[in-house]
Amino acid sequence: MITYDALVSVNKTIKTVDIKGKDYAQVNDRVKAFRQLCPNGAISTEIISMQDGVVTIKATVCDEEGKVLGTGLAQEKESSSFINKTSYIENCETSAVGRALGFAGIGVDGSMYSAEELVNAITNQNPKITKKEVEVLKRMCENKGLSIDEAFPYGVESLTSEQYTAAVKKLSSLKDKA
Repeated sequence: MITYDALVSVNKTIKTVDIKGKDYAQVNDRVKAFRQLCPNGAISTEIISMQDGVVTIKATVCDEEGKVLGTGLAQEKESSSFINKTSYIENCETSAVGRALGFAGIGVDGSMYSAEELVNAITNQNPKITKKEVEVLKRMCENKGLSIDEAFPYGVESLTSEQYTAAVKKLSSLKDKA
């Protein structure tokens, strides 16, 4: 059984990351703290749904006796970021585990969100470029003698407006093909 004093003590050992002036605990540090409190406890995850490139995962954190200490849900879109194109299920699982540990009281002295969740939320708040802007980049690449895949090996559809502006400036500085 986890006591309040043990929880307070282990939370003091968790390193945090400063994001926009607030401290956030990373999921790996929350897991380490959980293992200190419950060396034989369990963290389990299950996919609740997965369709059309969107996954929802539920994580459950239990003590050594199987008592549920916390649960957490997370959802990720495969197309929402460069990393999610290959790892959206893993990212979702990590977020769900972080939330479950947070609801168990682990790593919540600074914030309920994990550092990973916050970075993902900030990334997804940046507006993506339009189809017209994608076409502009394609034409610019052709004029420079490049294929769009050469210039943007990770794709252009998920670029933010800020990244689009930087790409236009960069492409503009290149010489046109002869």
